[in-house]
Amino acid sequence: MNFHAIRAIYGFEMARTRRTLLQSIISPVISTSLYFVVFGAAIGSRIPEIDGVSYGAFIVPGLIMLSLLTQSTSNASFAIFFPRFAGTIYELLSAPISYAEIVVSYVGAAATKSIIVGLIILATATLFVPLQIAHPLWMLLFLVLTAVTFSLIGFIIGIWADNFEKLQLVPLLIVTPLAFLGGSFYSIDMLPPVWQTVTLFNPVVYLISGFRWSFFGIADVSVALSLGMTLLFLFIALAIVAWIFKTGYRLKT
Repeated sequence: MNFHAIRAIYGFEMARTRRTLLQSIISPVISTSLYFVVFGAAIGSRIPEIDGVSYGAFIVPGLIMLSLLTQSTSNASFAIFFPRFAGTIYELLSAPISYAEIVVSYVGAAATKSIIVGLIILATATLFVPLQIAHPLWMLLFLVLTAVTFSLIGFIIGIWADNFEKLQLVPLLIVTPLAFLGGSFYSIDMLPPVWQTVTLFNPVVYLISGFRWSFFGIADVSVALSLGMTLLFLFIALAIVAWIFKTGYRLKT
């Protein structure tokens, strides 16, 4: 494993984050804080507790997960798309660095940025609502697994997209709607039975449910199923990335 190459690419991506601090860190934190103000304070005061948890606190895991999914996808997709757009990807592919090291570098940097944003949002949430984490280690596990999984998905999108419009297509039209409909602001038990069944086909439900359980000990689906589905998404994303590098899809042309 060429750790020097990994450190160089990882350091370059993290340095880009420092140069675009307003867009990379501050902007998503402010946006999420507005959700706390609107949903937690204005609307939350009119909604009764959900499973013994105040509504303002109940939406915290969902908001963190919403930001994590969108930031992981966007960070990773842009990180690999721009070298393809500028033509510098060929220098990277011809360098003495393996495909695995390329993926670790870009995905690791994107996941790190997203985790930082998630933790800042978590700290910000404590200013709005009283918050306790019942299972902190499980919370960190779900946080890291989700960030890595969706960074891999973003990496795939960045290779697939051939223009900036396509780069934003999946995050805006697929990832964000799935997050909103995946129980970010409500428990799926509040839905009619038929819609509960439909919602279970939304993969984001399992991510949010497991993450919320780590906070309050309550979940819409079993924790084992949430963890299993999260790992399944991770392995599927890894398999697709491996196929991309094996076939040279969108990389050699």
